[in-house]
Amino acid sequence: MATTPSNIQTCYHVRSYSLPSRSHPLSSEVNEHLSRLASSESASTSSSLNHKLGSLQDLHDCIGKLLQLPLTRHILAQEQQREYVDELLNGSLRLLDVCTTAKDALLQVKECTLELQSILRRKRGATKGLANEVRKYLTSRKATKRAILKVLKNLKHKENKQSTVYNETGAMISLLREVQAVTLSVLASLLSFTFGPDKESKMSSWSLVSKLLHTKRVGTEKEQHINEMATAEATLLSLATRKSDIRQIEDVHNELQKSESCIQDFEEGLEGLFRRLIKVRVNILNILNH
Repeated sequence: MATTPSNIQTCYHVRSYSLPSRSHPLSSEVNEHLSRLASSESASTSSSLNHKLGSLQDLHDCIGKLLQLPLTRHILAQEQQREYVDELLNGSLRLLDVCTTAKDALLQVKECTLELQSILRRKRGATKGLANEVRKYLTSRKATKRAILKVLKNLKHKENKQSTVYNETGAMISLLREVQAVTLSVLASLLSFTFGPDKESKMSSWSLVSKLLHTKRVGTEKEQHINEMATAEATLLSLATRKSDIRQIEDVHNELQKSESCIQDFEEGLEGLFRRLIKVRVNILNILNH
């Protein structure tokens, strides 16, 4: 069975956590952020993913403030909570690892995309040797995709292996776990959007080209759901497997530009999220060390 973000999303369900009576309104704000992320548009477009990345940044800013509250620090500093806090720390480390993997993968794809764009510009419409360069690009992308699919599969296996909290302060632990689960799901969606689901690897090159290019032509209502990354790959597959002309090369160049812009937006969103993940982890470590 292919590993997809939907598989991972089923591992969590957004709930409203009622913290102790002395809790701060920030806990309600966190719940609101979680609810909006759960009810927002499915991350099937670059626009929706960028929106979710921005929402995650707001969520983690809120968590950072929540971790500064005396009540929160008191809850997490209790010795009987240590097992659960250690799980949170392990979860935060996993998020940082996945975020780093996503950033590295996007950087690799962007560098290859820029190199291919440079080759297209130098050739100035000449088609000789172009198919070989495109195949090199696709081979590199395929290798990166295999690594990403392995990451997604590992995420699936590591979910739902946490202890159950049975005390009155368990709501705080559960809230922080929920934040980690939502963050992990969005990161998985981004990776799947960028590199495609596993089932695509079983399709023939021309089947993928036909499917995606048909989607591109079905009208303006459908066009807004086009995956820029997949469309660029489909156009390149067509160029690598069929006789090309100047117009087709121009199409490839345009699709690569859209793909590069998409990657740039994702990189900025991931970098902002990464900084906030580090701050949250540092806050938890500081609570344990005081």
